[in-house]
Amino acid sequence: MAELNTGDGGGGKGGKVRSKKQNSKVDLTAMVDLAFLLITFFMLTTTLSKPQSMPLGLPAKPKPTDPKPPVVKTDQRRTVTIIMGANDQIKWYHGLLATPEVGGAPTNADYSKDGIRKELLKRVKSIPEVMGDKNKGLIVIIKPTKKSTYKNLVDILDEMAICKVPTYAIVNEFTPEENKLAEDINK
Repeated sequence: MAELNTGDGGGGKGGKVRSKKQNSKVDLTAMVDLAFLLITFFMLTTTLSKPQSMPLGLPAKPKPTDPKPPVVKTDQRRTVTIIMGANDQIKWYHGLLATPEVGGAPTNADYSKDGIRKELLKRVKSIPEVMGDKNKGLIVIIKPTKKSTYKNLVDILDEMAICKVPTYAIVNEFTPEENKLAEDINK
């Protein structure tokens, strides 16, 4: 039991006979128990904020002994390339840059619902119809420049999830034509 002594209350020999004063004791056991109960209660009832994260499937790191994967050619009618630049700017094109598909010439866009999302939603719906196979959907190639921000990359990955784009890749290799487009949006 915890107690608090405030004095001994005794006197020396001789002199007047005085009645002994009782030591005043304060029992702190109940207060300590209550404090631990309150701490335990608040620890168990508090909800901690969970970090928000986005699932991102990354390939396993290849070993030096692994054979190189085969190069797979995709139909240019299925691809959309997005080049991300400085100041939240996007330039996108459908197909190949040298020979873009109809309606796929390099175009400026932004991250709004009337920007890149509108184009992605339109193409997610139309490409399986054009290809004649619902299993052959849109492929988006995301190319961030050195002046784009991490926030921009997260925003474009959010757009991929919102638009339910089946296949997308983040690539950091640029063709000379794409370098010119990147320079235009990084001015």
